[in-house]
Amino acid sequence: VQLQASGGGLVQAGGSLRLSCAASGRTFSSTVMGWFRQAPGKEREFVAAIRWSGGSAFYADYSVKGRFTISRDNGKNTVYLQMNSLKPEDTAVYYCAYNPRDLLTRVAGQYTFWGQGTQVTVSS
Repeated sequence: VQLQASGGGLVQAGGSLRLSCAASGRTFSSTVMGWFRQAPGKEREFVAAIRWSGGSAFYADYSVKGRFTISRDNGKNTVYLQMNSLKPEDTAVYYCAYNPRDLLTRVAGQYTFWGQGTQVTVSS
């Protein structure tokens, strides 16, 4: 499975960005895609995850819930992360990841394939 993330950039606080993650290779419908992020000097943290089948989603805690929305387009094998009301603390490299099991989880170790990351910088 190959994952290609895109859509990052520089945005002012309060602005929006939409990240995309295109999956190719041997993917299956009963799997989960997730977004994680890693800020400088910090550990990688979970942001959101979605099931390919059915589309049920799971978000991190209060830090992103209500501002970020994860969605998928099965026909395009692409997962999106719509980020609104961005804050400087959202600045990080964002990674998409593939979990071969149909399990919504925040545990990075459950995801076996990772994209290359896309930089999101939010200026104050």
